[in-house]
Amino acid sequence: MGNLNRRTLVAALGLTTALSLTGASWAQDVPKVAAIWTVPVEQQWASRLHNALVAAEDRGEIDYVYSENITNTDYERVMREYAEQGIALMVGEAFGVEQPARTVAADYPEISFLMGSSLPPVEPNFATFDNFIHEPSYLTGIIAGMKTETDQIGMVGGYAIPEVNRLMHAFMAGALSVNPDVTFSVSFINSWYDPPKAKETAFAMVDAGADILYAERFGVSDAAKERGIFAIGNVIDTAADYPGTILASALWHGEPMIDQAIADVKNGSFEAKDYGVYAFMEYGGSSMVVDEELAGAAAVEAAKAVEASILDGSFTVEINDSEPTSTQ
Repeated sequence: MGNLNRRTLVAALGLTTALSLTGASWAQDVPKVAAIWTVPVEQQWASRLHNALVAAEDRGEIDYVYSENITNTDYERVMREYAEQGIALMVGEAFGVEQPARTVAADYPEISFLMGSSLPPVEPNFATFDNFIHEPSYLTGIIAGMKTETDQIGMVGGYAIPEVNRLMHAFMAGALSVNPDVTFSVSFINSWYDPPKAKETAFAMVDAGADILYAERFGVSDAAKERGIFAIGNVIDTAADYPGTILASALWHGEPMIDQAIADVKNGSFEAKDYGVYAFMEYGGSSMVVDEELAGAAAVEAAKAVEASILDGSFTVEINDSEPTSTQ
């Protein structure tokens, strides 16, 4: 079979969770880390953390295994199987399995849990995080607000939960700060990964007059490309996949949070706290990327001026977790 690392061995054996590969045969001088994703690791949210964990493993700092496409009904079982394999840190998403995830953590106090959650941490070992990229989302709103010609922007999100709501509100606030006439059509597809549904929802918004689409989910930028209008990206930079379409994107960088959690586990200082702060721009956990040619010099200058104010602490982007609604 040649030289295989754990991930390639999993693929070669046709396994899906790699649970049997976390035993004592692997190096003991670095912590074992397991991640459990309900979506493919290519999905934008999961990919930010997965890639950070892969990078940490490539540096020799951790032994990393993961499971993807795990249903909510199966999530607790997979958590418990990993917990029995000598894991030091477990990373995942508890949004749809809050109580089961917290129950597992309580049963394994020796394991550190770092879970995406909209609820508070729980002592002694259940730390939480959330997607706090509201600051660059505000900046992309400035770009969109100055670029729109119809003053209509369509916004398609996954679920109306705090981590999505705050990004949409920040984007809307940014747009309104430079264009008080702009209106928004807001819709949620109630799925984390359904590109066809997101695309059809976006098409309806374009048909109603939107000339810019806020692409919180995959599929929205496809609609923008097909209709020849602009899109605003979220979490990852997809400009290369949609040339001439993506005006700007609010990016999430998972490395600051993941690296801090790993360091805390190693030095014994991991605690039940909110690690979401490491997504703030001041920690390098988020940023804006903009196509300056598409956006135009005036919009870029306006956005970068506010970015500087965010970074020097003279301007604070409001965090609003309530469900956004259409203003059209």
